[in-house]
Amino acid sequence: MTERQLNAFVVGHPIAHSRSPLIHGFWLQELGLAGSYRALDVAPREFADFLKRIDGRFVGGNITIPHKESAYAAVGRRDAAAEEIGAVNTVWLEEGIVVGTNTDAYGFAANLDDCAPGWDRRGPALVLGAGGAARAVIFALRQRGMTDIRLVNRTVERARDLSDRFGDGVSAHSWAALPELAADAGLLVNTTSLGMAGGESAAVEMERLPHDAIVTDIVYVPRVTPLLAAARRRGLATVDGLGMLLHQAVPGFERWFGRRPTVSAALRERVVADLDDEP
Repeated sequence: MTERQLNAFVVGHPIAHSRSPLIHGFWLQELGLAGSYRALDVAPREFADFLKRIDGRFVGGNITIPHKESAYAAVGRRDAAAEEIGAVNTVWLEEGIVVGTNTDAYGFAANLDDCAPGWDRRGPALVLGAGGAARAVIFALRQRGMTDIRLVNRTVERARDLSDRFGDGVSAHSWAALPELAADAGLLVNTTSLGMAGGESAAVEMERLPHDAIVTDIVYVPRVTPLLAAARRRGLATVDGLGMLLHQAVPGFERWFGRRPTVSAALRERVVADLDDEP
């Protein structure tokens, strides 16, 4: 009897930049599974209708920019992570109902577990940015028991909105407060687009951080952002953002295809090679 092929997707607009087909395709081949995973470009006005019609065509999929918040509103049911973060990046079907979660917090924490064991015993945490990625990071930090999370944003009102959302243990600060806040921070997380290829750097005075602080950046193009380069020059432990991308893909793959994949050195090398090939 031929094994039934299971089909999954990543949907966004645009979508050509997504490395998700590469990641999931690697795992499908590695595990010898009969399945497919493909990228679909769906415009915002068509997204809600697309999500209603996946039953019978797909077992689920990933949601990326600009549809994560639309997916939050459109799914039939959300889990606790999606509720807290306010966005959905992974969906699957349960008895015809589209269920949504957000695996970004899982991916963030798993990447640090892999590259900097014991990171969750460091604190306080200093988080740069107040967008959707910051929501996922704060959720992960709170899940790990961190009780002093300092949120810094150039528009302090946005930081206050986010601190109010999460409540006790999350405080909002302006960019000008960075030097003082960094003095005892055990973990520095950049969730902004500052430092992306061709962009402005997230300027942080690394000498202000304790000598045993960990610095991580969710940006993975370039893999060594100016922030990470400055931290390395100071001799601080650093974790790049590529591992977050890889680890956040694990829960969805397991749910759709029934096998839990591994974020291996071979997978990382494959994705790095693809990034290096990008013009």
